[in-house]
Amino acid sequence: MEKKKPIKRHESLKPLSRDHHHGLLLTWKIRQGIKLNIEPRRMKSYTDWFKNEYLYPHFEAEEKFVFPVLGSEDLLVKRALAEHRRLRRLFDQKIHILKSLSLIEEELDKHIRFEERVVFNEVQKIASPGQFEEIEREHHAQPFSDDDWQDHFWNRKK
Repeated sequence: MEKKKPIKRHESLKPLSRDHHHGLLLTWKIRQGIKLNIEPRRMKSYTDWFKNEYLYPHFEAEEKFVFPVLGSEDLLVKRALAEHRRLRRLFDQKIHILKSLSLIEEELDKHIRFEERVVFNEVQKIASPGQFEEIEREHHAQPFSDDDWQDHFWNRKK
């Protein structure tokens, strides 16, 4: 089996990559919740908090500062924006919660891997020093913590 080399990420994109790591952890938490037969509204409560505190601000930063490096007509940008729209619809869904959570788990995982392996690599190839400076100046990743979240449903049943 061929071992993949880790992606060398430009300093200005590292906070966005850390955001992606927390998004992947969210998909794991949803998988765990489903496996443990956690009541869907408990998981939805957490995903609502996560989307408002971390995910939607992350999408906004990418859309405002990262995607413009490639341009609005770029096919990768069009795909990423379409996936953002789809994920927003899934996160905002108020009915069929378990189905939406299951789709979030799958689609968010694929989306993050697409951005990390494809979009960010393309941005790194063509971004000017000024564009990297703007990304770094404008996007300040909020340190992630869900320690205060009372219901860690992914660890145990309540």
